Amino acid sequence: MASGADTSTVRRYRQRRPGPLRDGARRTTDGGRRVHPPAAWPGGVRPLVQDSWLRSTASRLDPDAVPEPTLLDDGLRAVQDEHPLTRVLGTIETLLVRHTTDTGLMVAVGDQAGRLLWVDGDHDVRRRAESMGFVAGTDWSERAVGTNAPGTALVLDRAVQIRRAEHFSRIVHPWSCTAVPVHDRATGALLGVIDITGGDDAVAPTTLALVEATALAVEAELHLLTLEDRLARRPARRPSGFTVRRLSPRPLTGAVPQAAPAAAPPPGTGALLRVLGRTDALLETAGRTVALTGRHAEILTLLAWHPRGLGADELAVAVYGRDDAVVTLRAEMVRLRRALGESGPDVLSRPYRLGGHLDLDASQVLAFLDRGAHRVALAGYVGPVLPGSRAPGVDDVRTEVSRRLRESLLADAGVDTLLAYARTDEGAADVELWTTCLRLLPARSPRRAAVVAHLEDLEVALG
Repeated sequence: MASGADTSTVRRYRQRRPGPLRDGARRTTDGGRRVHPPAAWPGGVRPLVQDSWLRSTASRLDPDAVPEPTLLDDGLRAVQDEHPLTRVLGTIETLLVRHTTDTGLMVAVGDQAGRLLWVDGDHDVRRRAESMGFVAGTDWSERAVGTNAPGTALVLDRAVQIRRAEHFSRIVHPWSCTAVPVHDRATGALLGVIDITGGDDAVAPTTLALVEATALAVEAELHLLTLEDRLARRPARRPSGFTVRRLSPRPLTGAVPQAAPAAAPPPGTGALLRVLGRTDALLETAGRTVALTGRHAEILTLLAWHPRGLGADELAVAVYGRDDAVVTLRAEMVRLRRALGESGPDVLSRPYRLGGHLDLDASQVLAFLDRGAHRVALAGYVGPVLPGSRAPGVDDVRTEVSRRLRESLLADAGVDTLLAYARTDEGAADVELWTTCLRLLPARSPRRAAVVAHLEDLEVALG
């Protein structure tokens, strides 16, 4: 991605600014008290925006000020080189930047402090954005420039869309933006933010879904890179001679349902149900997180997996393993609706289905596999679907996701991704998988020793 923060860029946008602001002067009104930009107080203002305006006013920000870069040239490059998002710029380029050329949109990536580190996308839009200081090296945190998507997303630690006059700074009123924070999956630490800025297309529902998907892909890619770094530091074991016994994967019984193609989330929701590697399910929607256990987790998982719905008999068999449990199921559905509350997805009847889109993290893994993003898919696969569930329908989903992951990786993934998969709980005893890794590794690779040693252990363990 382009950094966009050379000295000529800074000089260009400074020349376009009003004279009194070139020296960083702060203009005030109402007897010296800094106030909100115009149109801040009319009715209908979203609570998220009004709260942000209040924080901006409390910080005594000037709505007519234009930010200047705090990082230039070598200083900016040093921060870029050290930031973890540097390692995943290729993913952002593939999923976002390449689609913004000649579209009136630009992509920005900022650090956890709100400083823009990279700005790329439509060339003409980037040039126009220089006049408002939207260049790499500039602090666009909420405490520096007031209400804006990347800054406010970092404050709230959630996806944010800001439209035109909702911005605190007047010079940003012609623009709209969507931003999503990025986290370290292992620690939950906030790493930075990904933003799309432009006209009204920048706050379209599909834009939010695209930026959220990119943030998930970036988090998954970083997680996988971290795992690979740890594996690379492990000492290799001494190899020894042995004969490899090939094991076929455990045969699957019964028909396995196919996941429906993932649809884009509705505007502003991004509802997600996390079920991979969890004994419960975690529902994330509308800024609220709800933990669902037992039957509630199983039912919501099945309804998300079957977006067209299931009849009462079908769902009873999928949950309880028998079709005479419809009465029990109906009572559980009442309790589920109560547990979800107003912010959760609507659960409709005849057939049982969800009133809006609810994405599964398991479906996201399959979507990445379908696009050939094997590394990202593996990083997102943190374990089987609801491993503690014995519901027949959930077991079918669990088996299907695991099978498709294994088959896709064995068929098309590179050796680095296969080795990462082989070291998971599901891959540890898979002789075919480890043998494939050995075949793909170069003859002089130092990693062959560890693979050979593991295959030797498997031969002993399996007799």
